[in-house]
Amino acid sequence: MFRHRFRRPLKADTLLSELNRLTTQALERTELHRARLELAEVLQREMLPGCLPEVPGLRAAARYAPARSGLDIGGDWYDAFRLPDGSLAFSVGDVQGHDVEAAAFMGQIRIGLRAVAAFTTDPGEVLSRTNDLLMSMDCGLFATCSFLRFDPATGEVLTARAGHVPTVWAAVDGRGGIIEDEGGVPLGVVAGASFPVTCHRLPAQGVIVMVTDGVLEGPAFPIESGLQQVLAIARAGAGSDPDVLAARIIEVAELTGHTDDAAVLVLGAS
Repeated sequence: MFRHRFRRPLKADTLLSELNRLTTQALERTELHRARLELAEVLQREMLPGCLPEVPGLRAAARYAPARSGLDIGGDWYDAFRLPDGSLAFSVGDVQGHDVEAAAFMGQIRIGLRAVAAFTTDPGEVLSRTNDLLMSMDCGLFATCSFLRFDPATGEVLTARAGHVPTVWAAVDGRGGIIEDEGGVPLGVVAGASFPVTCHRLPAQGVIVMVTDGVLEGPAFPIESGLQQVLAIARAGAGSDPDVLAARIIEVAELTGHTDDAAVLVLGAS
């Protein structure tokens, strides 16, 4: 004969004690995760510029939005600063990852770009030297980036891309397009990488729009569709104030149902 062994049922107070222990652990993990997210968002917002430089003939505006779900804060940025020769530099980018480490790495890239740009105003050279600097740090992260130099004396715009989404332009007469210039690999991936430079001109009555993929892409919304949405808004609002236009463009991120943070930088002729 086989005898069946029955496990003695746990007492109610034992079950309640175990449930309380598991609940406490879950709450502690939730609080820790929330604290990391809050820290990442504070780090990012504090490292973004409080104001953007302007020169005669150019106005600039920017927007940043955290991830819709609140779970993917960290790596997107925009930046603008004056160069030694009197021109202005603008950059947008996106760091791999969505946490405190990504936010901190974003700050390092911004500092690196500014430091390198103090010695060379060529966008391709700026990206190349910054890339080598990041490779020497061996941190394991990488970032996409677009770097733009605006010369107020000529209205000339020089751009270079490191694996980043294209830039959009539009004029008040209805013209506009997506600047599909040649780019290089993301920063922090390949040592000695080069980044081609493309020359453009800011439309006399128009805008140039730089974004991160958090604006363009969602769970069921491809980047190409997002770019077309941004282009349509830029064409319709090319003559409006850049701050108003930037606010309209960042709303595309809500349309896409973005799960990433998002940044927008608008340069408008004045």
